[in-house]
Amino acid sequence: MPDSTLIVVESPAKAKSIQKMLGPGYEVRASKGHVADLPERDLGVNIEADFAPQYEVKKDKQPVVNDLKKAARGKRVLIATDPDREGEAIGWHVARLLGLNPQNPLRVEFHEITPKVVRAAVQQPRPIDQKLVDAQQARRVLDRLVGYQLSPVLSMEFRRRALSAGRVQSVALRLLVEREQAIEAFVPQEYWSIEGRFESEGQQFKALLYSVGQERVQSGEKFLITNENQAHTIAREAQTIPNYRISSIERRERRRNAPPPFITSTLQQAASSRLGWTASRTMRIAQRLYEGVDLPEGTVGLITYMRTDSTRVSQEALAEVRKFIPERFGTAYLPEKPNFFTGKKAANAQDAHEAIRPTSTERTPDALRKHLSDEEYKLYSLIWQRFVASQMTPAVFDQTTVNVSGGELVFRAVGSVLKFDGYLRVYGREEGDDAENRLPPLREGAEARLLKLTPEQHFTEPPPRYTDASLVKTLEEMGIGRPSTYAPTIETLERRGYLERSGKSLKPTPLGREVTGYLVKSFPDVVAYDFTAQLESRLDDIEEGKAAWPKVVREFYEPFLKDYRKIPQKLCPKCGRPMELKVSRFGQFLGCTGYPECKYTERLEIKKEPEPIGETCPACQIGQLVRRHGRYGTFISCNRYPECKYTRDEAPSTGLECPKCRTGEIVQKTSKRGKPYYRCNNPSCDFLSFDPLVPDKCPVCGWNEIAKGRSGKRACSNPSCERYGGPDLEALNERRAKQSSKGKGKAKAKGQRSAQPAKPSATWADLEPLIARVGLTPDQAEVARRTQGQQKAVAEVAKALGKPEDETLKLFRQAMFKLRMEYGKARKEPVGT
Repeated sequence: MPDSTLIVVESPAKAKSIQKMLGPGYEVRASKGHVADLPERDLGVNIEADFAPQYEVKKDKQPVVNDLKKAARGKRVLIATDPDREGEAIGWHVARLLGLNPQNPLRVEFHEITPKVVRAAVQQPRPIDQKLVDAQQARRVLDRLVGYQLSPVLSMEFRRRALSAGRVQSVALRLLVEREQAIEAFVPQEYWSIEGRFESEGQQFKALLYSVGQERVQSGEKFLITNENQAHTIAREAQTIPNYRISSIERRERRRNAPPPFITSTLQQAASSRLGWTASRTMRIAQRLYEGVDLPEGTVGLITYMRTDSTRVSQEALAEVRKFIPERFGTAYLPEKPNFFTGKKAANAQDAHEAIRPTSTERTPDALRKHLSDEEYKLYSLIWQRFVASQMTPAVFDQTTVNVSGGELVFRAVGSVLKFDGYLRVYGREEGDDAENRLPPLREGAEARLLKLTPEQHFTEPPPRYTDASLVKTLEEMGIGRPSTYAPTIETLERRGYLERSGKSLKPTPLGREVTGYLVKSFPDVVAYDFTAQLESRLDDIEEGKAAWPKVVREFYEPFLKDYRKIPQKLCPKCGRPMELKVSRFGQFLGCTGYPECKYTERLEIKKEPEPIGETCPACQIGQLVRRHGRYGTFISCNRYPECKYTRDEAPSTGLECPKCRTGEIVQKTSKRGKPYYRCNNPSCDFLSFDPLVPDKCPVCGWNEIAKGRSGKRACSNPSCERYGGPDLEALNERRAKQSSKGKGKAKAKGQRSAQPAKPSATWADLEPLIARVGLTPDQAEVARRTQGQQKAVAEVAKALGKPEDETLKLFRQAMFKLRMEYGKARKEPVGT
């Protein structure tokens, strides 16, 4: 048995934490994620050989693999990548590259990173679970088959770069698009409510009209009072009724049970609604809490593994929290038995890990405050509060329902009062919870007098746009995706320009809508909800050993291939062969598949010509204004550019006059990072705000007010006003000036370097003597000699040698690179060596 053990984990932060916990005799290294994958620019899947994947070491991970190989020499190796499918696959690749047998006991799992758990885990290694690896392999291969073939189709169809499609992201985008279409198709329905103020035995209270005769005022989406005339007719009738009485009073106790501890999806939903965070931000901070934080007691992981779909909790954690609750809050807050949560299990839930919980309930958020960043503290508090609340007693409300009858009319008042806070003591109320509504003491059968009636008009609301929270919840309920995929999916849609954010809301862009429309029409299976959810179920079958992974890939690939073959191909106008999407150092372009015989190419993106808008240029009074398409959207300029340089923004107007110049309008612009900001469209005005302006005027200076953040708190948009709420413009300008001076300094230094006399470039006479020294292959040497270092001679040499021109060019470049490198080394050698 070797004296030392090498443990391979995924992240450097985790490696640092575990190294401190294990101490001497252990060396912990990080793979920094995946070390091997399918090739970047090739399909990498042999479809004819049962979809056999062709893995290769990732370019940026070759040094990592080399270091791991050196570190593993003469040592026992344990692989402790994340405890999920992805982590199992990474561990399998690491074992394969280090020459280890995956069937040997070398795999360990850390469901929480604490000294006790880590030390116990390294004593109980197991073989790598090949079924988990196969499930991940099936997902990766199928995603490559679909994405590698479908993404170029989208780019060619829309003539745009960097478009992509995928199983989960395309379905998520379809949800966003269909919700937006439902919002646009929504027709508001008018309805009216009537509120009455009553007095009974000296007590006043309000009640809403509940029914007229035997018909309810509102039943689901059906409304009885749909216009003003009906509302006022009923109101007049109500005022003519001589006697009202309290016909019934119903009092009952309502209990609200504690919520379960977090799983991945509910954590993302709660962080979105309570903290306003995106799913990716939530997972990034949760990863830091899981990997470990430096505390006085040492480095400790504060939460359990954060990619889970199970609400299960270990017996040790239950015992600890049940001891903590009565000590901190009293025995009334501890239920007789632990709370267990089953509920509605998602279609693809695996129950592989515990719920997300603190590794120790004793580590309260307040005790850790000074050791955590603001983000870490907020998320840890949320996780700690939810877990503790999950094992507390229900909240108890006293609910009272009072019916007031008169003639054929019944008014109803509902009061709800918190009687015992239970788990709310820790977790608080959710967003949207009704506030308490206390009713005065009333007596059933007592007379009531109508004091006032207030008819009020309403309109039904369209379905809300998805947020991170509601989209994740919907995907989970539909069985689409996994805990680890929700955040990357939303992030990819945003990065590709398929969605944009408006506060918390997610809105599909025009491009996102066009892509979805094309996919629904041409690749219905790719964006079919059931089809995608079934795949997740089949991946679970692979993991459980119920299905072979190539068979599952074939089940889902063949329907896609059937649709793919129906897509009409773009043909080369020169030779008639199909065109394909190609990549060069300058980006994507269309090229003929007959290359090198046919060298026809096209730009992928078709340049849009300026569009006249029918206005004369206000600057030169000669030219006509046109709409141009730039990198960051459209803008208006004179068609006589560069003789006339007039331009103006073309951006959505807020309808507000600029408070500074009083001539321009405030328009909404979008920064390079996708953030909205507001500026004046008058070119001579420099007004700028990062917060939306509102029509209300500042009582001090008269400029428009701005609405700050989610709270909507009002401040002034005038930097000179005492109520100003924008950024520190002086500090902003100072930072810009420093950045500008740094740039000038770099440019000056570069100019000074370029001013130095350039070293003479190597001639063929300098390079030819080095051919024997650098070890060129015979073909490389032959091509180098025949071309004499001149690339323009490659075509002629290729013809003379009977070789393809692209192969000859490759040999030429390889030879010249080696010769020039050797020439450079020789020039640096000191004289006499």
